[in-house]
Amino acid sequence: MSRYPLPMRDGVAPSYLYLPEGDWPDLIRFLVERFPDVSEAAWRERMARGDVVDGSGQLLQPTSRFKRGLRMFYYRELEEPETPIPFQEEILHIDEHLVVVDKPHFLPVIPSGRFLHETLLVRLRKTLGEEDLVPIHRLDRETAGVVIFSRNAASRGVYQSMFQKRVIDKEYEALAPRLHDAQFPFTYRSRMVEGDKFFIMKETEGEPNSETLIDVIEHRGDLTLYRLHPHTGRQHQLRVHLSSLGVPIVNDAFYPVALPCKQDDVSQPLQLLARAISFIDPLSGDWREFRSQRSL
Repeated sequence: MSRYPLPMRDGVAPSYLYLPEGDWPDLIRFLVERFPDVSEAAWRERMARGDVVDGSGQLLQPTSRFKRGLRMFYYRELEEPETPIPFQEEILHIDEHLVVVDKPHFLPVIPSGRFLHETLLVRLRKTLGEEDLVPIHRLDRETAGVVIFSRNAASRGVYQSMFQKRVIDKEYEALAPRLHDAQFPFTYRSRMVEGDKFFIMKETEGEPNSETLIDVIEHRGDLTLYRLHPHTGRQHQLRVHLSSLGVPIVNDAFYPVALPCKQDDVSQPLQLLARAISFIDPLSGDWREFRSQRSL
């Protein structure tokens, strides 16, 4: 039975928000101001369909009184049709608590921006019929590989805490130019901060807050397949570290220079793969390892 007053629909569970402090004459005026990218006509249409309700399932109307603290449920919708992502995820493991998935390049983990149905979370909810699936960590849209989802709210916290406590061993692979005059393996450390552009990170002076162990798997002509073990989890950490060493990952559109957005071009995937995740299971005490079946 759904824990929401609206059912999951085509893999999309309802979103919700608590109405904030403020003074609006009615609900529609608040929604138009809060969501400037959604037209008033679109909100009125959703309400007419019965797709906007409160926590008890009562229909909300454009003229409903704005009430601070009210929990409003609605479905996220896109104004423009999504372009299908022509790559398929694979389920590597499923048990009472976890679903482990091998994510393809270009597929976002969760809905955001112009992606809704073409996301790993919604695809899995649709395939498995489970609205309570939640990713317990993330991969960039451009990165392929192992992603772990929780399917049991009762045990979710204990698995999430493993990532927060950094007791997870993560192994990545990256294809990049050959790094000459280096002794492998070695550890690269730097201080990473938000860059000047949206979603871009940069290095700066100061105490390191990011650390990656870098090793070589094999050389492929002028390129090298690297094995990477991030000991911290900064956004874009592996991409920044290799770029800073002068060997940016093949097909990286962000580093060292942010290129114009390629939109729906899926012809040049970033050559970065989350190869494996391993850990001591906090419930059973068993050693568990999940490995991607993909290759660069």
